[in-house]
Amino acid sequence: MGLFWVWPLLIVVGLGLLAYLGYQRAQGGTRGDEQSGNGAGGEARRILDERFARGEIDEEEYRRRRTMLG
Repeated sequence: MGLFWVWPLLIVVGLGLLAYLGYQRAQGGTRGDEQSGNGAGGEARRILDERFARGEIDEEEYRRRRTMLG
């Protein structure tokens, strides 16, 4: 009976976790996903970065396509 304070604490922590996960999902994932190139968008960005690095596309084209990818 002396541990009634645990339940409100667990509810607050759970709601905070749900809010955090919802925010991450609204932002399109985590930063780790973008940096590691996971997913279709990450793969497209990686290919675009490689093409720019090899000189296949100029800076204007790179920026335009990067903007299109989001």
